[in-house]
Order: sequence, then C-alpha cells, then structure tokens
Amino acid sequence: MIAFALDVLSWALILAGSFFTIVGGVGLVRMPDLYTRMHASSVTDTLGAGLLLTGLMVQAGLGLVSLKLLFILILFFFTGPVATHALAQAALHAKVEPMLAEDRRGRLDKGAAGEERRE
Repeated sequence: MIAFALDVLSWALILAGSFFTIVGGVGLVRMPDLYTRMHASSVTDTLGAGLLLTGLMVQAGLGLVSLKLLFILILFFFTGPVATHALAQAALHAKVEPMLAEDRRGRLDKGAAGEERRE
C-alpha cells in the first residue's frame, strides 16, 4: 500500500513538473519581449525541473541516486534565478526596453483617486 502511495505521489510530481516545463516552453515561444520570455524560462527552470527532480527522487527511494538528484536540484535552485537575474541586468544595461501595453511610470505618483500626490 505504501509503495502504491509513493508511486502515485512521484507520478503526480513528475506530471506537474512536466506541465510547468511545457507551459514554460510555450511561454518562450509566445511571449513578446525578452523580459517576459525570461520569466517563462525561469518558471521552467525552477518549478518545472524542481518538481520533476523531486518526483524522480521519490521514485528512486532512499539511496545514492536520490542524493545525486538532490545535488542537481540544489544546483538548479541556486543557479537558475541567479542566471535569470544576471541576464535581466545585462538587458537593462544594454537599454533593452520592455514592450508594455501602457506606460506605467506615472502610476506611483498618483493617489487612489487619480490625483497627483503632494509631498
């Protein structure tokens, strides 16, 4: 009975990780600019790969294989967001502008009723 529960849990994690990986891949193709594509790739990298590796660890059981998968998971969790942040900073430094449907720069300067804030 416990083996069946572990199989169900591992396959649920693997399927959830596969879902987020596919959604991130579709996001890479469909998103309009660099910044939203980076967000889609970071979802794929951290959440998708994290759930996949966790499901594989549950499937493998306790042992050397799970320890190796845990090290890969830790590596993904530390390097993925750092690489995405570095890429975003490089794009900002290169003055790559995001594609926005509206200009949001003045939103913080206005109050709740749309009036200018006075300081």
